[in-house]
Parts: sequence; C-alpha cells; structure tokens
Amino acid sequence: MRATLRRKPRAILLGLIASATAAIGLTAAPAYAATWASSAQYGTWSNGGYTLYNDVWGGGAGPQTIWANSYSNWGVWANHPNTGGIKSYPNATRYVGKKLSALRSVKSSFNVSVPSSGAYETTYDIWDTNHAYEIMLWMNKTGAVGPLGTSQGNVSVGGSTWTVYKGSNGSNAVFSFVRTSNTNSSTVDVLAVMNWLKNSKHWLGDVTLAEVQFGYEITSSSGGLNFNTNSFSVSSS
Repeated sequence: MRATLRRKPRAILLGLIASATAAIGLTAAPAYAATWASSAQYGTWSNGGYTLYNDVWGGGAGPQTIWANSYSNWGVWANHPNTGGIKSYPNATRYVGKKLSALRSVKSSFNVSVPSSGAYETTYDIWDTNHAYEIMLWMNKTGAVGPLGTSQGNVSVGGSTWTVYKGSNGSNAVFSFVRTSNTNSSTVDVLAVMNWLKNSKHWLGDVTLAEVQFGYEITSSSGGLNFNTNSFSVSSS
C-alpha cells in the first residue's frame, strides 16, 4: 500500500519549518529539538539498524514533518486535510531477512502518545521479501478508517485478540489484524502471527520475512496533530 525505500537528510529543529508553513497559511509544527528532522516528502534517516521514513505517499496530502532522537524515540507532526484516502505512513523499519522456518522468535514492543481526533491508525506493516504479502497489525484506530478486504472472524494470537480481514490492494495480498480494543503500549509476537497465517490458515508459505515497519497511517489530521513514539524495538533470532 506504500513504498518503502527512501532518501536521507540531516538534523535541525522542527520549528525551522514554521515560517514556511505560516507563509502559505498553514499551522506551523511545534519546535522539537531533535537529532534529525525532515519535512521532505520521502525524508529518510538510518539509526541503530533501523530506517525511519517520512513517507507522504498519498494524494491530497498537507505538510508533514518527522523528527527523531533515535530509532526508538521519534514522532511526526502532520496537517493533512479532512478528506478521504490515506495521506502518509511515517514509520520506523527493521529488516529481518530470514525464512519463517528459520526463525525462533520475532517480537516487537512499542509505546506511543497519539491524538484523540483525526483519522488514522497506529499500525505495523510487515512484508515478505517479494512484497507479495502485506500483514498489517492495527494496534489502535481513530476516526473514519477501515481495513481492506472482508472479515474472517476473530482470533487470539501474538498477544492480542484481533478481527482478521483478508483482501488485496491490486498489487499484493493484504491481511489486516485489527485489535478488538485500542492500545498505546504493547508487546507483539510477530512470528506467532506469521506462523498462524502459514500453518493454521495456509494463506502464505514459508516466506522470507523482510521489513517489520511500525508507524502511523494517517488519513486526516486537520489543523496539525502530533504522533509521538516514546519507545519502539524489534528483536529476532
């Protein structure tokens, strides 16, 4: 549903975009002192084996700035209009690169602070190396957003209870796990979810796990909203 390979800038205050956004009548981003920040559409930064992407990929998007002190502590200010369609997926990505059968464990933990308004979901986006399968784990959702496909019922796996949706975006299969209750802090057993898809449902084979991405799929954030990742990590063995 979005591209994953981007570029690379370097570090400033997020507040430096204030004059530019004010000049065109937009709400300015608040000033965060950060190790790195970018308002470029595909701004990219690598740190500690992770890559952060601004990834403003949808049509009709407004301004968005990503900032980071590390791969684990980062956030986004976004001012996307109150219209339909996904505007962006700012995220942190960890590449695994092993077949499911060769993995003993893949787990991820996160803690976020997110707005109570707008339309978005905090979600993992997980890919195989061929990008034939996209597995989304919706940890919370706000506003008029919903997954692709049709409901396949509920399942408890990977540390949460989800409603599972199966569909396609025209380029790849999409399996969306929508948590039955919102959470801003959790540990997810990613390998358990993947093995459930492989062994219990036979919806995918022994694929090679590629990117484990975590971020915010934003549809609207009119007036400017802040999405803060207080901590995030992925471990695999």
